[in-house]
Amino acid sequence: MGPPSAPAPAPAPAAGPTSIWTRKRDLFYLCFFAVHIAVMLLVDLTPLYPAALKPAVLMRLRAWYVTTYHDQFFTAPPAWFEAYMWLEAGYHLPLSVWVVGALGRDDPLVPIHLLVYSVQTAMTTLTCIVDYMSWNVGLKTKMDLGALYGPYLLLSLGMGYDMFGRLKQKVLSSERSLRQKSP
Repeated sequence: MGPPSAPAPAPAPAAGPTSIWTRKRDLFYLCFFAVHIAVMLLVDLTPLYPAALKPAVLMRLRAWYVTTYHDQFFTAPPAWFEAYMWLEAGYHLPLSVWVVGALGRDDPLVPIHLLVYSVQTAMTTLTCIVDYMSWNVGLKTKMDLGALYGPYLLLSLGMGYDMFGRLKQKVLSSERSLRQKSP
């Protein structure tokens, strides 16, 4: 009989969530969504509020936005724009509230949710950009609107690329792991 074999090494402890302070892109997304919630509630979704829930301060803020940016989506919206507002109320708002906490706790479902969010947001924002470029307004107005809508489009495209990359990495890593375990 030979010498006793060494005990098997203890399994590595399960990796816990990584701090949001070390995940710079996620911290940026968390800040974005916190601001996005405020913008939705204070400006974007006010047309959907019952009259009794429209404080004067919200109406003044919206009036300032319209006066400053001449955004016709807020004064004479096309028929499809109301559907976009309801999509924002029914999807963006609840998702944004969830994702602020989910990013903080490093929830593994964040990439799939933000991939869906980013594709939907890129498409609706691009629709708005294409539409306002056809408006009979001056170049300055279009440039001002571009300064608002353009970064939003770029952020959603970048977020989509980031989330696709994260999901691809997880899928490929899982596939490699399965291949190594199979005979």
